[in-house]
Amino acid sequence: PERVILVTDAMRGAGQPPGPTILGSLEDGLPAIIEGGVAMLPDRSAFAGSVATADRLVRTMIALAGIPLHDAVRMMTSTPARIMGISHEVGSLSPGLYADIVVFDGDVRVRDVFCGGRRVYARESGRVMSAKSFREDSLV
Repeated sequence: PERVILVTDAMRGAGQPPGPTILGSLEDGLPAIIEGGVAMLPDRSAFAGSVATADRLVRTMIALAGIPLHDAVRMMTSTPARIMGISHEVGSLSPGLYADIVVFDGDVRVRDVFCGGRRVYARESGRVMSAKSFREDSLV
């Protein structure tokens, strides 16, 4: 876990149900379709981009690689923060660091998201909540 990081370069359609989406900008992006957990061009001739979310990567490491939950979460949080040289700001729940937190349920599915210590998403409401300045007064 100290030398492996999980990275997602997910496109706009990540986390969305199957159906049409756009690759790139809303103004001049390319049409794409999400089917079977992947994004494809509408003619299905090529992949259009990744739809792997961070929680999906953690679940995959647990299920397919046998990595314990705490190590998989570390691969998504503290290890990349350390490698990028920003562990003094993010990557762990420590005093003085930004309070950006994702809360999983027992199936490692996102239940709540806190950005800057403010709840910005709650699964029970199914929508992103309004948050003006996530970084203002957001240290733990």
